[in-house]
Amino acid sequence: MKTTFRLALAAAATLAATLGLGCSAQADQTTDKLKSTLEARMGEATIKSIDKTPIPGLYEVNLGTQIVYSDATGNYVMVGDLVDTRSNKNLTEARLAETNKIDFAKLPFENAVKVVKGNGSRKIAVFSDPNCPYCKQLESSLKSIDNVTVYTFLYPVLSPDSTEKSKSIWCSKDRAMSWESWMLDRKPPTTAGTCDTAAIDKNLKLGRSMNVSGTPTVFLADGRRLPGAVPADRLEKEISAAH
Repeated sequence: MKTTFRLALAAAATLAATLGLGCSAQADQTTDKLKSTLEARMGEATIKSIDKTPIPGLYEVNLGTQIVYSDATGNYVMVGDLVDTRSNKNLTEARLAETNKIDFAKLPFENAVKVVKGNGSRKIAVFSDPNCPYCKQLESSLKSIDNVTVYTFLYPVLSPDSTEKSKSIWCSKDRAMSWESWMLDRKPPTTAGTCDTAAIDKNLKLGRSMNVSGTPTVFLADGRRLPGAVPADRLEKEISAAH
């Protein structure tokens, strides 16, 4: 029985090679079919890519701002993080960061509030709303990190007041001081937001094009993103790794 089974496998492999149907071609057919199925069933969701995961039969579905998982038929979708318990690595977060990398050097830094800490040799960019409590938490974490230049792209998405505060900060004589005074010391900006604030509109357009769906969103110098108020110890580690 074992000999017959081995012969059958060998014949199947020979036939696949003859027809040019290797494993990669079969995988492409599966993911293409799965993509069509999910797009038909998930309404307005835009699927950027579908890839295999380390778990047989489970596929990674990249929606741009989110990764979900599906079986090969598209009948079942699972939402949540995939974690490698051996390394305690969050595979979902790592893949999302990798697939959403940007070209950091091409960011329009002239539209950001620039804060230099120490020698400023390391760089990060942050999309931040002045009324976002998690953004304030991130600013507190940044107090303990030295030798970094922080480019804050004002990204008022929470309320009309966020827009007013962003305009006032942008129009201040010292934008960095105005930003930190508000975020760290709760001193509201007082400058009238009547200067040219086109940069803020450009930031909103840029953020949407980069799938920045929440604040704060941190971009590292190597192009990776870190969503949310990252703790100071992890932020320091990630900044160092990116340089």
